[in-house]
Amino acid sequence: MPTENSQSTPRKITRWVGGLFVVTCIGGLLSWGIYYVPSMVLTAPIKNSMTYTVRRGDLRVTLTEQGVLSSTDNTEIRCKVRGRNTVTWVIPPGSIVEKGDVLVRLDTKVIEESLSLQKTNVFEATATLAETETNLASINLSIAAYESGDYRERLNTKQTEVIIAESNFASAQKLYGHSKLLFKRGFVTELELESNAFTVTQADLELKVKETELFVLKQYTKALELERMRGNLEATQSKIAADQAGLQTDIARRDRAAVELENCTIVAPKSGLVIYPTAAAWKDTPDVAEGVAVSHDQVLLIMPVLDTMQVQIGVHEAVIDEIHPGLSATITLPDHVLEASVTDVSNIAKPLGSWSANVVKYDTIIQLPHTPGLKPGMSAGVEILIATHKDALSLPVSSVVDTSAGTFCWLSTANGPKKQQLILGDSNHIFVLVVQGVKEGDQVFLHPLTDIEEAQDDVGKFLSQAIPTDSAAITRNQSSGSNIGGGIQ
Repeated sequence: MPTENSQSTPRKITRWVGGLFVVTCIGGLLSWGIYYVPSMVLTAPIKNSMTYTVRRGDLRVTLTEQGVLSSTDNTEIRCKVRGRNTVTWVIPPGSIVEKGDVLVRLDTKVIEESLSLQKTNVFEATATLAETETNLASINLSIAAYESGDYRERLNTKQTEVIIAESNFASAQKLYGHSKLLFKRGFVTELELESNAFTVTQADLELKVKETELFVLKQYTKALELERMRGNLEATQSKIAADQAGLQTDIARRDRAAVELENCTIVAPKSGLVIYPTAAAWKDTPDVAEGVAVSHDQVLLIMPVLDTMQVQIGVHEAVIDEIHPGLSATITLPDHVLEASVTDVSNIAKPLGSWSANVVKYDTIIQLPHTPGLKPGMSAGVEILIATHKDALSLPVSSVVDTSAGTFCWLSTANGPKKQQLILGDSNHIFVLVVQGVKEGDQVFLHPLTDIEEAQDDVGKFLSQAIPTDSAAITRNQSSGSNIGGGIQ
């Protein structure tokens, strides 16, 4: 039989195990409470959504841009030296100068050498022209001397020779005739008669030669000699014209070099303020500085008229059609707020550069009223009033969500958020005009993407449709070098 002690032992073990179980359960509950209850309390979302009450009012549609002041009437100081030259000194920008003050000095070494060379060329060309003019005078004298002297002398000589030949021929004929009478009487021999006959023949030939020489002198020699002299005369006259043109060219080069040497020192054409031209956006240094190379007709400095100022801005191509002369504009300066209007809108876009990120903009000018203290280069905030909608319904831009199904807002109702489709009009980037979808007094959520899960889901679906998620599409985008996010419209 079991004893009392043997029976009491199992009951003790049972009570100990039961107590241990109870302690374990209590410890587990405490542990769960310590670790999970605080986290549940801390992570429970506590939303305090902000809403906006739809109401009527005036909606101003404006364009805001940054610009820089400039003068509408500038006196441009340009480089008048041909080719490229180097600036050796330039007056500091913002200086007030008097008429005749030195503004810029350019390097003169090359021009001084050119001027010296041109002076030498002028001296040489002058000497060459004088020599040619002397030759021309000599040729003119030679022609007159030939016609009046040399030709006359040679003509007289030839005529005398002909007369002598004629006399000799006549004498020979008489002697031959007398010899024939004497031969018949037997006083001369046949040999003597033949000798006298030969003398006649010889005298006749001599006469013909002299007559021929006289004819050639009159008809050909004179004409040839005069033609040769006149040819030399024309050639010399042409050479004189060429020498004169060369001299004038050398003189023009010398004078131009002298003027360019003078233009290396640029002075103020009037009294006033001097500023530097606006450097290109991609440049870190101004276009005019000591040691910088400048080119012919480049604008080195500007002397603005401070009485007439303007602001030039660049308007994006997306809104340029809405901007036209006459629109009101508010100009915000460091010390002034001015009211003006658009004066001019360019029809041609500004040239694109590597620094412009392919953003197409059009120059737009706003002329300012006369205001003391305005200076070129001042930064200016420009707000152009494009349109004003009177007594219109509008919503904050932040309360509107674009989805693949359209544009929506979320109304705050007694039953919770209600999705509402919208038809919108103009916007000023803060408020947007509502054409249809809400009425005055409606409460809309200001930040639906933050406060409403449905808005988040709609945008998520829109993004998932716009961005390819399958691996094939991603591979195609990567192989073509495209950005996956670039598909969002």
